[in-house]
Amino acid sequence: MIDMSPNLVLVVTIAALFTVGVYLLLERSLSRVLIGVILIGNGANLLFLVAGGAAGRPPLVGVEPEGEMSDPLPQAMVLTAIVITLGMTAFLLAMAYRSWQLHGHDEVQDDVEDRRIVRLAALDERAFVDTDTEGVVESLDEEAALARDETDDGHGTEVEQR
Repeated sequence: MIDMSPNLVLVVTIAALFTVGVYLLLERSLSRVLIGVILIGNGANLLFLVAGGAAGRPPLVGVEPEGEMSDPLPQAMVLTAIVITLGMTAFLLAMAYRSWQLHGHDEVQDDVEDRRIVRLAALDERAFVDTDTEGVVESLDEEAALARDETDDGHGTEVEQR
């Protein structure tokens, strides 16, 4: 019987990679966000391999017994995750480089809309007026009667539903 319990060191390593990665993603510096994405990608790769179970024989049908073969799906998922992490890394590197060229730093700044929302939240005011619901005195029945009925076929009769 194959032991399916994961190695405790790998589980702690996965937890540490995800924890540090999420912490770095919450920073304002794009270089720290980049390192956070890389750490989370490596944590996901380890998680796939640990979830795949114990290593076994090569998955060649007819050569090895089925009970001794390793599962190829986690390996394929790790390869896919590596490609996705590489793409995200290239994109964040390009953003950090462009920010460095334009501003001399790679820190993400608040835009005007962010500042306006924070100011209104501090004053406990709405950021916008919802014209769809403000000043509406119709009841739900009246509003439903005015709404388009999707079961109506256009000739005044309802389409039968089964």
